[in-house]
Amino acid sequence: MAQTDAIDLRSDTVTRPTEAMRQAIASAEVGDDVLGDDPTVIALERAAAARIGKDAALYVPSGTMANLVALLTHCGRGDEAIVGSEAHILHHEAAGAPALGGISLRTVPNDARGRITPGDVRAALRPPGAPRTALVCLENTQNRCGGAAIPEREMRAVADVAHGAGAAVHVDGARIFNAAVALETDAATLVASADTVSFCFSKALGAPVGSVLTGPREFIDRARVIRRQVGGGMRQAGVIAAAALYALEHHVDRLADDHANARRLAAGIAGAPHVRLDAASVETNMVFFDVEGIDGPDFRARLATAGVLCSGMGPQRMRMVTHLDVSAAQIDTAVERIRAVLTAAPPASASR
Repeated sequence: MAQTDAIDLRSDTVTRPTEAMRQAIASAEVGDDVLGDDPTVIALERAAAARIGKDAALYVPSGTMANLVALLTHCGRGDEAIVGSEAHILHHEAAGAPALGGISLRTVPNDARGRITPGDVRAALRPPGAPRTALVCLENTQNRCGGAAIPEREMRAVADVAHGAGAAVHVDGARIFNAAVALETDAATLVASADTVSFCFSKALGAPVGSVLTGPREFIDRARVIRRQVGGGMRQAGVIAAAALYALEHHVDRLADDHANARRLAAGIAGAPHVRLDAASVETNMVFFDVEGIDGPDFRARLATAGVLCSGMGPQRMRMVTHLDVSAAQIDTAVERIRAVLTAAPPASASR
């Protein structure tokens, strides 16, 4: 089966712009964003800041750049930032903060649901005379821990420790609206204790490109200079900002559909041969499971041939992500194909 015909569950980054997004792109008013006069970018930044409950926002090309600019603005060379042991900033952002900013990343353990504890953060804070702990980073939802949604009270407990020590708090909220929908709250309430928050338009919200960094106006003014330093200044960016603005205005509430589809997927494959999966752990749009007794890379290859694409967090650890471009009917088809491949899969020793 051709990959173009496959049900693509590798990530929610694979979505295509909707027809309404394409119309918004085609009709977007534009200016020069580096000069501060692109009206669509201005509208997007104002809307993003309002939705997240912060004073101002800065549009950037990617979530990695949003987090990098946040760290470079919060921290000086030689400062430390505390991050979870499973943080996207630590594992998937090419060590940008240490390489470009001389910022050390000090880790505290994430538990199985992505949480870090106030006690662990307090123990990791540097004493006087040591490198300054300038920042504590949280992630919500927590990607590598199954897309878990972290409640406001737990985020606030960590933020209180950080603020008490004079450190700022940044939330990598790439999928913060998934967390808010899952927790039946609004994003602004969820991140009220954080100083700065980033989130992506190109993941669950379904826009083709872009992320945003939000925070106090003075902070965003400084971050805008750093965005230019790291190559993030864009010119007529309204053509992509228009799609992001459309996504922000129309695709937040529908995230509940993705969550329902993820639960449908998990329920369909839980109990299948070779699968270890706790379906009750699925909170948002990510389904993680382990395969046992078969070769993981071989399983992914056979599954792709059968018309279902997935990603992996390790040889035996699978990740499937529901999104705007996958319907409930396609989830049912995917379940049938997954179970068929699992049933036919050769033992691990035979697949090598």
